[in-house]
Parts: sequence; structure tokens; C-alpha cells
Amino acid sequence: MNDPTLPRVTAVMLAWGDEPVLEEAVTAVLGSTGVVVDVVLVDNGCTTDAVERVGALDGVTVVTPGTNTGFAGGCNLGARHATGDVLAFINGDAVVEPPALARLAAALGEDVGLSSASLRLYDDPSTMNSAGNPVHFSGLSWAGGLGEPASAHAEPRDITSATGAATAVRADRFAALGGFCEPMFAYCEDTELSLRCWQRDWRVVFVPDAVVLHRYEFSRNDQKFYLLERNRLFLLLTLFERRTLVVLAPALLGLELAVLAVALRQGWGRQKVAGWTWLWRNRSVVRDRRQEVQARRTRSDREISALLTGDFAPGGEAGMAAPAVVRTGSRAYWNLARRWLGHHDSRKG
Repeated sequence: MNDPTLPRVTAVMLAWGDEPVLEEAVTAVLGSTGVVVDVVLVDNGCTTDAVERVGALDGVTVVTPGTNTGFAGGCNLGARHATGDVLAFINGDAVVEPPALARLAAALGEDVGLSSASLRLYDDPSTMNSAGNPVHFSGLSWAGGLGEPASAHAEPRDITSATGAATAVRADRFAALGGFCEPMFAYCEDTELSLRCWQRDWRVVFVPDAVVLHRYEFSRNDQKFYLLERNRLFLLLTLFERRTLVVLAPALLGLELAVLAVALRQGWGRQKVAGWTWLWRNRSVVRDRRQEVQARRTRSDREISALLTGDFAPGGEAGMAAPAVVRTGSRAYWNLARRWLGHHDSRKG
């Protein structure tokens, strides 16, 4: 029976590939406490019978687009079928603890855009997968707190970027933001949406008692690196103000050359170049998106610069671990760049 006093949450979930944890993940969502919940499951190309099995459960609506819409398109499609006042985007390999969705929903105050879960490792729930993701001024982002004890991340706080594996947003606010950026297809779209929240003066918050277990694995494949690098540049070109791009141009050019060298050494140089090619061929998409984003923002890059970091620390698993001298130089450049932009701490209004 629906309780009208409880938040109405629709969990949007995607299915792609073999999805070995999907049934457990959907069942966990349906067993959530403190909310009235349903699931919209978008079948982006599941290769097992997992979708058929969970689709038979009460409270699950399956949407079949007939093609892989990517993370961004799939989430937006699922949101259009949602009935809840709150949307929770939960990965098909993420298992929520019973009170997690209620706690994410409760954190969505009037000034909050996104609430991000305490994402733990599936096989070691006492260890963090993400406590909110740092974002470098180059657009690079990584799992914050990965491998650290969960006890070290026990306090709620503002974060730069939510994790797309388990995050919540009010349905009306998601609509106001225009949803995820569909040209990005997959990767970096959670960072992009988070930064647009901050640009609209809506906070992004970490909710430590909203625990979600994630069957995390950093996959190393050429397509992933292509999308990560292409989308990182797409993010910069559409979200940053022109003055910011000018100030950062020397550092960004240096990083491009460094990433290209890494890509050539690791065998995905073609994919790196393909990202540049896509951006050039779709420059009208980039231009139109930039105009739309810049027209809607209410805070300048100067005002939210404190959210970004100059410490280049993506970690060795990404194949881009930076030596100490590079990290020191990156921090020094960002400190100087912020002076040029005019420092303003966004958390102080």
C-alpha cells in the first residue's frame, strides 16, 4: 500500500551486457524502506534473460528502445517514464541498502541539485568506491576516496561531482537541468551534470549514510578511453567561460600532448585522435550546446573555481598516474589561474 506521507521515488536503472547483479540490484531497490518506490528499467542491450526475470516483478516497468542509447540517453529515457517526485539513478551493478534511497531523497533540500550515495565496494563494504568525485581543472574526474575506509568518510559534505552509479535528484529539477547531456553517450556525464548544478547555484552533496554496494571494475578498453577523452574535452568546451579557456589554454594544450603520448604508448592513439575528429565534425553540436549551457548559468567560473582541483591524481588504474613534479606544477598553475580569474569561494556564496 502506498503511503502518501513518504517520498515517491522512481529508480531509473539501465541494463547492458550480461548484468550478473541486475536481479539483486532491482530486488534491493524494491525492498527500500522509508519511500514509495518503483523501477524503470531501460534495456540498452542486455545479453542474458535478466531483464525478463526482473521485468516480471511488481513495481518494475521495462522500456526497450531497441538500441543502445548510452548512459545519458538511457537515463533520460527512463526519467520520461518515471512517476516519482524523486529520481534515483542506480547502476545495474549497484545494490542499495534498505534506507539508502530515503536518505538520498531527504538530502534534496531546496538548494540541492544532486545527492550522491556512499558508494562502497561490493566485495568489501567497509571500503569506499566513491565518496564524491574530484574534478581537475582539465575536466578529468576520478572516484574520490577509492580504496579508503568508509569510516574516513562519515560526514555529509558538499562535493564537486556526484557518482552516476548512485545519485538522486528531484524530478522537476532534473527537467529544469535538461537531463543528462545525450551527445556524451557514456562517461563524464555525471561530472557534466554536477557542474551544471553548481553553475545554477544548486549544491551537490555527499550522503554518508546512504550506503550502496557497487560491483566496481575499472575496464580498460579503447572505446572507454575514446569516450572519456572526447567527453572531457566536450565538457570543457561547453561548460567553461571563454576567459577560463584562454587562461587554461597552455596547461590544456600540454595535457593533450601528454595524453596523446600515453595513448600512443598504450596502444589507443587512434582513439584519442578519433575524439578530436568527432569534436571537429560535430562542432555545430558543441557550439549549440555551449550557447545553451552558458545562457542558463547563474554563477560564473570565478564563483565556482574553488570546486575544482589542481591536483592531478586520477590514480594508476586509469593508466595516467602523474609523477610528483607534474602534480606540483598542476597545483601551482591552478593557483595562478584562479588569481587571474579572480578567486571566489563558491561555498561562501
